[in-house]
Amino acid sequence: MKRLFFAAGVAICSIMCSAQLKYYDASTLPLLGTLAPDAKLAYTRLPDSLENVVRKELWDLGKNSAGLAVRFKSDSPTIGLKWKSRNKFNMSHMTAVGIRGLDLYALMPDSTWRTVSAVKPSFHSHYSEQKAVTDMTPGVMREYMVYLSLYDGVDSLYIGVDSSYVVLPPTVDLPKRDKPIVAYGTSILQGGCASRPGMAHTNIMQRDLQRDVVNLGFSGNARLDPEIAHFMSESDAGAFIIDPLPNCKTEAIDDKMDAFLDIIREKHPETPIILVESPWFPIMEFSNEVKSTLKEKNEHLNAIYNRRSAVDNNLYYYPADKIILNSENTVDNYHFTDQGFADFAHGLEKMLKNL
Repeated sequence: MKRLFFAAGVAICSIMCSAQLKYYDASTLPLLGTLAPDAKLAYTRLPDSLENVVRKELWDLGKNSAGLAVRFKSDSPTIGLKWKSRNKFNMSHMTAVGIRGLDLYALMPDSTWRTVSAVKPSFHSHYSEQKAVTDMTPGVMREYMVYLSLYDGVDSLYIGVDSSYVVLPPTVDLPKRDKPIVAYGTSILQGGCASRPGMAHTNIMQRDLQRDVVNLGFSGNARLDPEIAHFMSESDAGAFIIDPLPNCKTEAIDDKMDAFLDIIREKHPETPIILVESPWFPIMEFSNEVKSTLKEKNEHLNAIYNRRSAVDNNLYYYPADKIILNSENTVDNYHFTDQGFADFAHGLEKMLKNL
């Protein structure tokens, strides 16, 4: 009997020990999707210099970690993730995984990215811990990318592996971090309402194009603030995407768009800029007010494009007709499902590849 108890104890200890992971602080690893790598606040999208300069709404949204991703490699058969959410935020029309979860991808031999697993946040605490995968072939060094939360901030992040394995900086320089695509826009661009972080269209484009994409989506607050234009202009961008129309009234488009573009053009006279029309949201089929508003906004943006493109050969236009939306690929007739994001991303990718 004593032998049975001893054997059972050894088995339980073995299981517990195998379940324990060795954690590495992800702050020592490369961070993609940021123009503020030296910010005091971990995993933020705006630099310290803009605190008390931009509107409070912008500053608070800048602390959301949309579009940020950590790159690493490991030979462990198990990958665990442990993180602290800044706000423990929830919304009625978006999954908790998309809002404040994480999304792990692996680089395949053909240099494409394959989803491994999204990890779910705790409902009861700011602190979450979960194993993304537990039984891979051990000793195979794999390259990974973990996308951070879209609608909450990540205060801290740790990557866990089995005790005899390691976490190291990546060897493969993908996605390329030089000449990033810098995208500015609304809640849609921030990632609402993707089911998981990797399905925001900026993250899809990053993987497909193997080029870093900076997500400057500010939910409800893409109002052509000049401070954001100046911040964008300081980057070494390969292209800019300007997509704020759902948050702008027609008067703001007329009054602020030229100035916003002028700020960027002053430092980037030849960098491609893509102006994106507001999508034809499905609700416009039933709401006359929405229909007339969307048409008016897009007509005014098109007029600005026609005037400026006459003297700017590097200004491009992405019309609403190319943004394929219907009631099957939106959550609430406005925000995209994963299918909506994939369609949008693939359309923009065609234009970016042609550039």
